[in-house]
Order: sequence, then C-alpha cells, then structure tokens
Amino acid sequence: MKRIYLDHAATTPARPEAIAAMLPLLADGGYNPSSIHAEGRAARAALDTARVRVAGVLGAKPREIVFTGGGSESIGLAVIGAARAAAARGRHVVTSVVEHHAVLHAVDVLERDGWTATRLPVDARGLVDPAAFASALRPDTTLATLMLANNEIGTLAPVAEFAAIAHRAGVLFHTDAVQAPALLALDVAALGVDLLSLSGHKFYGPKGVGVLYVRSGTPVAAQIVGGGQEYGLRAGTENVAGIAGFAAALELAQSERGVNTARIAALRDRLEAGVIATVPAALVNAACAPRLAGISSIAFADTSAATLLIRLDLEGIAAAAGSACAAGSLELSHVIAALGLPAEYASGVIRFSLGQMSTAGEIDRVLTVLPQLVAQVRGIEAVV
Repeated sequence: MKRIYLDHAATTPARPEAIAAMLPLLADGGYNPSSIHAEGRAARAALDTARVRVAGVLGAKPREIVFTGGGSESIGLAVIGAARAAAARGRHVVTSVVEHHAVLHAVDVLERDGWTATRLPVDARGLVDPAAFASALRPDTTLATLMLANNEIGTLAPVAEFAAIAHRAGVLFHTDAVQAPALLALDVAALGVDLLSLSGHKFYGPKGVGVLYVRSGTPVAAQIVGGGQEYGLRAGTENVAGIAGFAAALELAQSERGVNTARIAALRDRLEAGVIATVPAALVNAACAPRLAGISSIAFADTSAATLLIRLDLEGIAAAAGSACAAGSLELSHVIAALGLPAEYASGVIRFSLGQMSTAGEIDRVLTVLPQLVAQVRGIEAVV
C-alpha cells in the first residue's frame, strides 16, 4: 500500500518545476556569480532574475531580497543582526513563548551577549494578546519578532496589527513566515513588516535555500562574514541553482494557493471531524483560532505520542509529534506546554500536516486505522 505523507510542515518534496529550474545551473551554468568573465556573468544574470521574481511575489524591491542558506539562517540574521545593528538605541527584544526554536535560540544568543528579552505568553488558542504585546514594548526595545503561522498548531497571528503597534513605538518588526507561502498571501506592504523569513523546502522548493526580506533602510549586521555577497549581509558564493528553484517554487505556490488552501482546509476539517467522532478523549488544539489550512494538531488523552507515531509509521502513515523525543524520554513541546493542556492530553499530541499531494482517500485511510491504533497504545500505557 502506498505510504501516506502527512508531515508537510516538516518539509515538502521539491516540485518538478523547481527541479527543472535548477538542473541547467547545476551543470553548464554552475559558475560563480561574482566572477566577471562570461560564465560568471551568466550566473549573475540567473541570480538577478531569481531575485526579481522573488521580489515580485512579495511586493518588494529586488534590493530588499537577501538569499541565505535556509529559514533558520534567515531568522538568525534578522533577529541577531537587526538587534545588534540597533544596539545604540537599546538592548531589549520582544517575542513569544511559542516561536520556532530558530527564533528562541537567537534570542538566547542575544541574552548571553547582554540583551534582555520579554517572551510573551499565549492563550489556550496559542495567540498573543495585542494589548500585552503593546505593553511589553519599552523605550529600549529595538526589535519584536512574532511568527505569522505556528509550525506546530497552525495558529495565524495578526502580524499587520502587531507590526503597526511596533512601529508606533519605533520598534522594528520581524516575522517568521516559513510555514506560510503555500497557503497564505505574502505581501510585505500589507503585512507591514521590516523583516520576513522564508525557507524553500516548506513550499516544494529545494532545501538549503532561504530568503530574508529586509525593508529598505532597516539596519542589519551581517552574521556570516568573509565577502560582499548579498549586499554585504551574507558572505559566501550564492547557491544559484537552489535560488532559481526557490523562485520557481515560490511563484507557483503563491499562484496556486487559492485553490490549494480551500481544498486542503476541507481535508483538514474532514480529518478532525472524523477523529472527534471516532476516537474518545481527543481534542483539536487551537480549534477556535484562525489557523493555517494544512496543520492539524490533535491531542489524545492517556496516549504516548512517540508510541502512536511508531504505530502510524508501521501502517504507512508519516506524521509528527507535538513533543520531541530526547535521550529516550518524552520532552513536552514548548508550544504544547504553553497551551496549558490537561496533563493527560499533553503527552499525546500528534501533528498531521497536509499538502498538495494529500487526498480524501488518504484521510479516510487514516480515519480507518487511527481509532484502533489509539486504543492499542492506550492499552499499552494502562498496563505500564
């Protein structure tokens, strides 16, 4: 039986159009865009074309697009680079407790270097209160960073509102939009952000390629040094082939998102309704919040997520836990912990993340096997 892949929030396979854009630049066109000879100029032309295409999708200027080695690097450059560049104003940053670890660990770096940080709590839906955000901004706050779409539970933040609040206080605003491109509109003017991070492999582009949008005039200190590439913000010879694939995938993701979002949201709703109807003591995290169409975080009471994932995998179904296994023990996800779930539910969270390959037949297959698998795992837990 064909395997069912429901872990698109972790990564997506590169689509044929992205691969086709890359192949010529991995062979005869794979030269250094910083070289002045004909081969280098051809590589530069391919790089410039990709930059224009990405800028066009985001409603940005080509000069505002910085190519990086992935989403985590883009986030680190934004958070650490912008904070350090504005250190003369102050050394305080604001974020939330449910950000991706790329953000939280970047804030940790700043704290070790003498910055202070406010990590805002969320409500049971996983949302930050805008009034609490406004109150957290201080005269010495230089940067605020809140994600557009949560990678574990799918909640959507009112980023345009947060950015406007930050700007009224004279604070730069960054958003981690890594999960967004396949299912949400991305217009930097409408969002009002100063910095925005993306990663190619989340929307059917290549791994190892990211983008940081940097609004004109926004100060950012380079974190990778050694050359003048990417306007001096990211040293290193650009991955021209990967960047071309990124641009192709981003254009397609945004052009197709209307149709994909409606179809995938319907599949997600079908999955959640089926689970609630057939599995006792199950609940959908952030069910009442605005959510990304493709992410469904479901908590099963008295169930080990790790054991259930293994059972699902043996049935040919790939999903992910809302908690991370570390050194043989189950460590509760920081996002799930922030929701304040009852203890009997917190260790049994599974994230099903759907994508453009997902079908109704696959969802029905999951709903056929899942109730029995949960019952089996609960039986094992009861014995233990």
